[in-house]
Amino acid sequence: MDNNKYLTVEALTKYLKYKFDSDINLKTVYLRGEISNFKAHTTGHFYFSIKDEYSKINAIMFSAQNKKMQFRPTEGMKVLVRGRISIYEATGNYQIYVDEMLEDGLGNLHIAFEQLKEKLSKEGLFDDSHKLPIPKISNRVGVVTAATGAAVKDIITTIKRRFPICEVFLFPSLVQGENAAPDIVKKIEQANDFDLDVLIVGRGGGSIEDLWPFNEEIVARAIFNSRIPVISAVGHEIDYTISDFVADLRAPTPTAAAELAVPNIIDLNHRIDQLTIRLNENIYKQINYQKLFLDSIKNSFVIKNPMIMYENKQQKLDNILEKIYSLISYKVEKNKVLLTNLKNNNILLNPVNLYKPKQIELNNIISKLELLNPLSILKRGYTLTYINNTIVKSINDVNKDDELKIKFYDGEVIAKVNGKEEEK
Repeated sequence: MDNNKYLTVEALTKYLKYKFDSDINLKTVYLRGEISNFKAHTTGHFYFSIKDEYSKINAIMFSAQNKKMQFRPTEGMKVLVRGRISIYEATGNYQIYVDEMLEDGLGNLHIAFEQLKEKLSKEGLFDDSHKLPIPKISNRVGVVTAATGAAVKDIITTIKRRFPICEVFLFPSLVQGENAAPDIVKKIEQANDFDLDVLIVGRGGGSIEDLWPFNEEIVARAIFNSRIPVISAVGHEIDYTISDFVADLRAPTPTAAAELAVPNIIDLNHRIDQLTIRLNENIYKQINYQKLFLDSIKNSFVIKNPMIMYENKQQKLDNILEKIYSLISYKVEKNKVLLTNLKNNNILLNPVNLYKPKQIELNNIISKLELLNPLSILKRGYTLTYINNTIVKSINDVNKDDELKIKFYDGEVIAKVNGKEEEK
């Protein structure tokens, strides 16, 4: 029997797990179903099943993912989940590892939220480079929210408590319902016609449907186009809307927005007191320093004995003048000696003595040139013979009937060759 044909259960399970993990269609799976057998482990992980009318699949959601949830799963709850399919090797069962869970019925809103978020992010509306700085001290604060309710009361109360001299301008707006988004946009645009330092846009907490106007694209673009820095304050700390991402600053609550918009007057007074103390200390230090400096000047040797400085300078000037006179005298005497030497120079006294050697040298050169002059040679009886202006150097250059030009020192003659005799 060939035992090599048989696999271990572990080997088969590992192979199947590899197939599951490498299948791109199983890396991201979206499921709709009902929670059953729900258990929250002491480690923080959720263990449960997702079932429908016909089938069931085991599921696990680790604590790192479920901490982001805004609701508590319960038995029988209808949910939408996103995750990956894999095999748990210990049991050989396949299960879904959940990354995200939503209550069924909110799925469409969540998808719309993510799509708009991705669109605006690609356009750069969330980039920090576009965000305006929030002033450290705001004297005029605008508020776009409902005219009644806890949010507006908390904002105004917090501002007046922290910074009583600040003016608050309320732009009452609808904050939920179909007409809320256009009304919020209108009030943001109105606020931009006022000379405000900062603008708070938001409302109190509520369901995702209640907060949805702050996820509308027109509201996001109105906040982005605002010339006034905008603080978004929508819902509770765990609530995030598109307005939060596009605003210049996000506050977790309306009350926190008021705290971010204005400084605490108690802190300012304390800071002013500290600066006053430091300023007075620096002034006293400067006064004392200048007093010491003045005393050092008053007690200086120069101030007490000003003539000493003059006398020192006068003495230094006398030394300089003495050196100048000495240098001038030295130069004058040196030039006198030079002038006397020039006057007594043999060349100046007998300039002919300079000329005679040169005359002798010139005569020698002329004599040498005379010796080399061809005409001088001709005077001694020699002649030059030419044929066609070419000097005849050999009898072999002459033929019968050639016409010769013979040059003497005092003239030329023309001759014709009748014959020639060669040396024997």
